[in-house]
Amino acid sequence: MNQNPRRDLQLSRRQLLKYSGVGVAAVAGSSFLAACGGNGGSGGGGGDEPQSSGGILIHGATGGGSKDTLDPHQPVTNPDIARVCNLYEPLLIWNNDYELEPALAESIEASSDARTWTIKMRPGVTFHNGKDVTAEDALFSIQRFANPKAPLSAGGQLSQIIDFQSTKAVDPTTLKLVLNTPYAILDTLLAEYTAGIIPTDFDVKNPVGTGAFVYESFEPGKTSTFTRYSGYWGDPAFVDELQIQDFADDNAKVNALQAGQIQTVDNLPYNLIDTIEGAGGGVLVSDTGAWVPFTMRVDVEPFSDVRVRQAMRLIVDRQAMIDQTLSGYGSLGNDLYAPFDPAYASDLPQREQDIDQAKALLQQAGQEGMQVELFTGDDIGSVAPAAANLFVEQAKLAGVDVKVTKKTPFYDDDYLSYPFAQDFWNTRNYIAQAVVGTFPPEQGGTYNETHWDNEEHRSLVNAAARELDETKRAELLHDAQEIEYEEGGLIIWGFRQQVDGYAAGVQGLEPHKYLPLGAYRFDKVSV
Repeated sequence: MNQNPRRDLQLSRRQLLKYSGVGVAAVAGSSFLAACGGNGGSGGGGGDEPQSSGGILIHGATGGGSKDTLDPHQPVTNPDIARVCNLYEPLLIWNNDYELEPALAESIEASSDARTWTIKMRPGVTFHNGKDVTAEDALFSIQRFANPKAPLSAGGQLSQIIDFQSTKAVDPTTLKLVLNTPYAILDTLLAEYTAGIIPTDFDVKNPVGTGAFVYESFEPGKTSTFTRYSGYWGDPAFVDELQIQDFADDNAKVNALQAGQIQTVDNLPYNLIDTIEGAGGGVLVSDTGAWVPFTMRVDVEPFSDVRVRQAMRLIVDRQAMIDQTLSGYGSLGNDLYAPFDPAYASDLPQREQDIDQAKALLQQAGQEGMQVELFTGDDIGSVAPAAANLFVEQAKLAGVDVKVTKKTPFYDDDYLSYPFAQDFWNTRNYIAQAVVGTFPPEQGGTYNETHWDNEEHRSLVNAAARELDETKRAELLHDAQEIEYEEGGLIIWGFRQQVDGYAAGVQGLEPHKYLPLGAYRFDKVSV
């Protein structure tokens, strides 16, 4: 019997595509909280010592509230994401280097025209209730999050392209996914953490998935508890129990870490890195494509005028944002997302602060002395309020009066309606991010904060998704990015390095380009 099937199937994206026939930072750690035992080292502490089994891992997170969910297909906050990453699994996953690997799918093979995709399910995988995972479960899951009438986060684009009349489970291990148009990068959509596979009788009140941990209890905005799944198809989790604890703010969770009440925190405030390391704590630093944008609604004044949007982008001192809000742990943004995408338009001129030009644009738009309200919140992450306050000072140089309003919670019924606000996004490639974040709801968009609806941009993105030739696809995406660069409603001033903290005795954490704390794979962590 294969004792480590996960290791045997770790394929790079290029290897996976060949296999399926598609054709198409560092860690610093030391002995934090000596009473916990252990010593520092790479990979989340512990040096070369073997990882031990047993115990309870308590993870601290901020951003939770009464709307917290265990729904695998519509997490919003960081605590939500941490929960779904441990309860459920998609067909494919992104590895530490942001490359595709098989997960619940053993293989995914596309037809020559990329309109029919054959998915072979991994044998021997069971849900937490002991039921075998079948192609019917995969189909049910896709139908749920890609429902054309109400698509959820992972299903925005899929809801527009799947021919559900022709799609079918051929047998218990084979799903034939038929599309109404060629789609060359379907596999990337099936790897999102919001695309978890669930059984056909799924009940969110008693959730069942395939992850390394089993649901035990859940109090929205407070805490959730999961236990190790003994029937997990991969390497079993090291800890017996996982708890995800919600905290009101970042200071509270960091204090709990220092007091030995929890073992890990995500999104460690950058200004506390030295504090944690000085006290003997461990810090995990990962290069990511994560970003905390300013969002301008293009359908309401004053942001309905493209000159105002361009002026706001020229107000930002991007390097100052990185130096002061990220403590230097980041890289310049140019109002475009997806820096890891091979088609990222790195040749477009880097925007720099230009107060004179910003003033001129505002004058042309009749918005001299403009006053705006900027909505932010602690549950976006510690970067957001700090960036908001810094933007206030930068805007004054252009005669713009910005009032900051901190919402608690930020992600309430007003989310997606703020005229000027902030948000957080994790790493994605361009097409997937463009669909979910810039397309209108009827076209598959689910979190379009800016309400941008540009038909030419949308047509280019859709054409790129259908294009099998990678060179031609890159050209289409470059044109799409150029439009968004000039006319979009996002201010993307930088990409942040992900910084997380952990206590002594914690081992197994690895830098990950996709999500915090090694993509929240707590099954790999021991205490």
